[in-house]
Amino acid sequence: MAKFMLQAEYTLEGTKGLIRDGGSKRRAVVEKAVAALGGKLEGFYFSFGKSDVVIIVDLPDSTSAVAISLAVSATGSVKTAITPLITPEEMDAACKKQVTYTPPGA
Repeated sequence: MAKFMLQAEYTLEGTKGLIRDGGSKRRAVVEKAVAALGGKLEGFYFSFGKSDVVIIVDLPDSTSAVAISLAVSATGSVKTAITPLITPEEMDAACKKQVTYTPPGA
């Protein structure tokens, strides 16, 4: 399973829906959508700042992450951003890989 952080910003209509339905219903809807893709909701938080919601999920692959983002964004009620999350062990492995690269102009 791959881990992703989804950040969401409600539009005006999305905010009205949140006020009407409440936060717990939003979490339940997201949990159901993630489970339907074979994933698991790890954390769901409302926040201040640029993002209204920060969600951590485990999903089978990046295609599933894109699918959920497209489905949510297509409603017009929420703008989403997805960030793949990398474990310290994955970073260790990446640091050990040899990469040949020539910078522009070299």
